[in-house]
Amino acid sequence: MADGSRDDETLVAQAANGSEYAFRALYRAYVRPVYWLAHGLVGNASDAEDVTQETFLVAWRKLPGMQLAGDSLLPWLVTICRFQAANRIRRQRTDREHAGAAADETLPATVDVEQQIIDGELAERILREVRGLSPLDQDIFRLCAAEGYAYQAAADQLGVAHGVVRNRLSRIRTRLRTVVKEST
Repeated sequence: MADGSRDDETLVAQAANGSEYAFRALYRAYVRPVYWLAHGLVGNASDAEDVTQETFLVAWRKLPGMQLAGDSLLPWLVTICRFQAANRIRRQRTDREHAGAAADETLPATVDVEQQIIDGELAERILREVRGLSPLDQDIFRLCAAEGYAYQAAADQLGVAHGVVRNRLSRIRTRLRTVVKEST
């Protein structure tokens, strides 16, 4: 990325040494993709929020011994998120069985390991595609898609025109849709 202070490797090292600022930067960078993965796994917003928070809590605890493989923290967070979602589903199923309650239709009846593998492979393909973008396009993707910036806010942050962000993000989304379509 263009801004070296946003580099995952640097932020992971700083967070592992106790920097809450660095961990917050990692959280902001990855909370949306982790949330949407969690939502896809548990099926509702409330549980997805809990799984997302649990994922980042586990990540915070494990960062001191963690070695970043590659240049993104996302694959590691995806793995933690899957385990947290599976644990939540299992706990809820056990609670329902002990309480004798009827099954909650909003929860998946089983954890589909094959689908999780496919989702993980798709996330990795998307990540590889994003890594292949120019530094400016990576920053636009990070700000708009991952951090939720509006076009003008991203443009102001990057020092480019609103139209540059809008047009480049449109091309990036088209490129990523192609990756998703090819994997289905």
